Amino acid sequence: MGRRSEIPPSLYGEPRKFDPAFKGPIHNRHCTDVVCCVIFVVVILGYIVLGTVAWMHGDPRKVIYPTDSYGQFCGQQGTTNANKAILFYFNILKCASPVVLINLQCPTTQLCVSKCPDRFATYLDMQYAYRYNKSYWEYYRQFCKPGFNNPRKSIGEVLRDEDCPSMLVPSRPFLQRCFPDFTTRNGVLTVANKTTFKDGRGKTRNVTDLREAANGINSVLDAREVGIKVFEDYAGSWYWILIGLVIAMVVSLLFILLLRYTAGVLLWVIIFGVIGVIGYGILHCYWEFSTLRGKPGADVTISDIGFQTDFRVYLQLSQTWLIFMICLCIIEATIILILIFLRNRVRIAIALLKEGSKAIGHIMSTLFYPIVTFLLIAICISYWAVTAVFLASSGDPIYKVMPAQPKCMYENFTCDPETFSKTNVTKLCPHSQCTFAFYGGESLYHKYIFILQICNIFVFLWLVNFAIALGQCTLAGAFASYYWAFKKPGDVPASPLFSSFGRAIRYHTGSLAFGSLILAIVQLIRIILEYLDHKLKSAQNKFAKFVLCCLKCCFWCLEHLIKFMNRNAYIMIAIYGKNFCSSAKEAFFLLMRNVIRVAVLDKVTDFLLFLGKVLIAGSVGVLAFFFFTHRIPVIQEEVPSLNYYWVPLLTVISGSYLIAHGFFSVYAMCVDTLFLCFLEDLERNDGSTERPFYMSGSIMKILKKRNKEKKMKKRP
Repeated sequence: MGRRSEIPPSLYGEPRKFDPAFKGPIHNRHCTDVVCCVIFVVVILGYIVLGTVAWMHGDPRKVIYPTDSYGQFCGQQGTTNANKAILFYFNILKCASPVVLINLQCPTTQLCVSKCPDRFATYLDMQYAYRYNKSYWEYYRQFCKPGFNNPRKSIGEVLRDEDCPSMLVPSRPFLQRCFPDFTTRNGVLTVANKTTFKDGRGKTRNVTDLREAANGINSVLDAREVGIKVFEDYAGSWYWILIGLVIAMVVSLLFILLLRYTAGVLLWVIIFGVIGVIGYGILHCYWEFSTLRGKPGADVTISDIGFQTDFRVYLQLSQTWLIFMICLCIIEATIILILIFLRNRVRIAIALLKEGSKAIGHIMSTLFYPIVTFLLIAICISYWAVTAVFLASSGDPIYKVMPAQPKCMYENFTCDPETFSKTNVTKLCPHSQCTFAFYGGESLYHKYIFILQICNIFVFLWLVNFAIALGQCTLAGAFASYYWAFKKPGDVPASPLFSSFGRAIRYHTGSLAFGSLILAIVQLIRIILEYLDHKLKSAQNKFAKFVLCCLKCCFWCLEHLIKFMNRNAYIMIAIYGKNFCSSAKEAFFLLMRNVIRVAVLDKVTDFLLFLGKVLIAGSVGVLAFFFFTHRIPVIQEEVPSLNYYWVPLLTVISGSYLIAHGFFSVYAMCVDTLFLCFLEDLERNDGSTERPFYMSGSIMKILKKRNKEKKMKKRP
């Protein structure tokens, strides 16, 4: 760990010279990156103006409610459609795919109804039955155009004028739209237990024609069915999920308290605990694999059965447990090798965590600062989402010509529904419709809505990154105050967290905005690349796909590099109060002069914190697994009935991990700050009486360094 293992200082600047006046974070500061601060404030004001303009022009009802062929909202209170919240398609056979249906581009009349049809019927059958029973017409007319009340009108004229549908098909609402109620019985596709139906035009059609017309709708409905079951599971188990998350929070707090007093022992317990848990997982997977091997049906491969919504099917396959066992063996071997070859580095990492636990112990308020960051990010997300909805719903209803037959020269032309019947379009394109298409306009505002949406995303990314940067700089300033106190905790200033927050806001808003801007630009480029990748999925140009894949990989690496450099730059800003570029340069040179320590100690520390998060999430997850699978006899009767036990289980595990991550993020920032201060301490000081080390005694002992004691002058 000597100086010979480091990169020569001349390549990355000279070590910082001793400054006798430096006693920790500088308090006499000046504003940094003022130009960027002004730009940042102007952008925020512009963002407020954008939200106001979007609010003035937008109408969220256009997103919430489906719209009929006349541009009227289905289910909107205060209108004639208040009790008609579902969209009905006159002839669903004209709709080519569910995408067409959802986008309201189906070339047939669309009507708001209060409920979907629940039986097969045709207009011809209705006319025949109407002679004997008037109720047939009362049922059928609710799916006709409002105001139409002439059941004796000929079928040809009705279809020509689109007064009523030629047929009704049993349907159920999905996305507030009526879709055929497909069911499968003994492998045969049916609708209302029938395989054929009359189309109202004198033909008998097969149910598969409906399936082809709504191509892919069955998979969507399957997803809806799974979604309903998942919702039912959440509704029945939310109370126990909440209890599991509270347990995770309590365990995280207890972990932090234990880490403060017994960091070394506890971390070794974590390491061997994780090794033991993974070892148990390997044995369990081997036991399941050996039990299932040879059983009928258990030797089927995963690729043979394909995707299944019931994940318990996979647990009945021996190949699943073999894959689990191999993955766990690789993880176990990796952890053991790291411990064997990097055990001394682990000791130094533990010493840093001990020092970090002491720092947090003296500044307990830092544990709750992530709540501030969370609230700021929540405000940004809410404002962005509302602005995006209002922008998307801006404009007036636009109507397009939807021909009933192909090769119509007026297809997708803009039209006016009030005068459409008097134009030549109906003559040249018989049975064509002037149907509502989307909301838009010809004004300057409407032409640039897409650009405004991009601006909305960009400013959102900038603000979120700024909120994270503010939190990092605030915590770094508080922990730096602790490190550079020679006599801890006596020399630690009062309210270090509040003071650090005030310094960051008052002096360094511009610097934090500068670093956040760079990161936001890279993230926006990544979003654009993902959008292009989505558009090129169906393309056959392999070279373009390859270039796009390389760009995505490069910008992913660049984003993570910038995040790492920004984090350390904010620490230097919190300590020295310099601008972003100077702080980033000094942090980079400092890290490069100690690249071995950075590559090993910092990452080992991150690894140990990750193990802590995994242990907390895993322990709470195991408890939840035994509970939701009825394996705890004492409270077995309290377990709710579930469709998929993995729904609350995964929720508890992921939620526990996020809770632990929130608490451990403070530790990670603390250790990173102490680590940078530790490197500065090594370069600034030499342990003499004039230049004593500020690091703790345990770290000096590991590094075999010590402070010289002042010699007492002898009295004459």
